[in-house]
Amino acid sequence: MSGTSGYAFDDISEHAGGRFDALESCYDPVSSARLADLGVGPGTRCLELGGGGGSAAVWLADRVGPTGSVLVTDIEPRWMDGLPGCANLRVVRHDIGAEELPEGGFDLIHARLVLPHVPERRAALDRLVRALRPGGMLVLDEFDCGWIPVLASPSPGAAELFEKTHEAVMGIITAAGADMRWGAHAYAALRRAGLTDVASATYAESWRVGSPGARLHQVNIRRLGGRLPEEGLTEEQLEQCLRLLDDPDFAVNSYPLITTWGLRP
Repeated sequence: MSGTSGYAFDDISEHAGGRFDALESCYDPVSSARLADLGVGPGTRCLELGGGGGSAAVWLADRVGPTGSVLVTDIEPRWMDGLPGCANLRVVRHDIGAEELPEGGFDLIHARLVLPHVPERRAALDRLVRALRPGGMLVLDEFDCGWIPVLASPSPGAAELFEKTHEAVMGIITAAGADMRWGAHAYAALRRAGLTDVASATYAESWRVGSPGARLHQVNIRRLGGRLPEEGLTEEQLEQCLRLLDDPDFAVNSYPLITTWGLRP
């Protein structure tokens, strides 16, 4: 994670690694396929912003080869301490919400689920654009958390409980300064930032028992559990929701992951 002055989660707790694992299991294949389609290859100079557990950065380092390079940043980089040694991969502590980047230094900048949590995300986006070389590409993978229908439920009450819990989780994150619909706003933001050839594509799937997505919901509930009673939920309701996510009769649509990209003129 990077730029976390408005981040509702803390990335030093024992739950952070579980959240990174769930996100990587869900979305690494989506991100890597999209980046490959967009032409990332040997010799590309890359920035992976908010590297989390580092899996996307490792994929990039392998993809760009010895003639390319990958700088991966995070405000809390300790989750990348165990990354395999790669001569073309460097990890740096950095906060995109407050700190500049080398101007014109990158052919590709990729960020997944970072800018929604940066309250001054427009200024952060301008920093990213300045860090691209002319013709360089910015690629953002972002959620639109406003559309997450329950697909199957053991009872109407169970579906309502999940929706109430999810609304409470989103309320806490939004109160910290996040934009949980940033995926739907990124296209216009990239155009306003001066990028050209802006385009987007969306990925979604079902999440059910045993899936990384169900684990992601459970991790988020546990990480914010101490604050959720302030949103009108009892501890018993939270435990019921956690058990519901282990129920084979329950399924929910994933957050749509909207990939948006554009070129610096």
